[in-house]
Amino acid sequence: MQPDTLSPENAFAQTGLSLPPAPQPLGVYKPYLIDGKYLYISGHGPVQDDKSLITGRVGDDLDREQGKLAARQVGLTILSTIKTNLGSLDRVKRVIKVLGMVGCTADFEQHPYVINGCSELFAAVWGADNGVGVRSAVGMGSLPGNIPVEIEALFELI
Repeated sequence: MQPDTLSPENAFAQTGLSLPPAPQPLGVYKPYLIDGKYLYISGHGPVQDDKSLITGRVGDDLDREQGKLAARQVGLTILSTIKTNLGSLDRVKRVIKVLGMVGCTADFEQHPYVINGCSELFAAVWGADNGVGVRSAVGMGSLPGNIPVEIEALFELI
């Protein structure tokens, strides 16, 4: 986890990870909405640097480690939406809520482990206190475009 003295931008730079392009809506919705001091992020999928999506079902096409990496990629996609539209990750004070949905087989039971891929990334960016909020991790029979993970989040702005 990053020391609390690092800004979120500097903490992200230390991860060595890259942000994919921020996705454009594929339906009738806004990718983000600011209401007062709250930033709502719509459900995002695992966009890669070349704009393609990671696809497959956890427990069938992907194992739990690949699912966790897909969840981290969703986290990177969310960070990209924030940086693209708000200008800086430093505009976010803390993570309030994460809802992680795992496209998986009926017998897969490790949804929280998969969603940790995103939660661990947010903790690295905003620190152990501000980067970890309340969370739900649930399994889904299918997700749009056969993506393995979709995540929506709520943040508090500075």
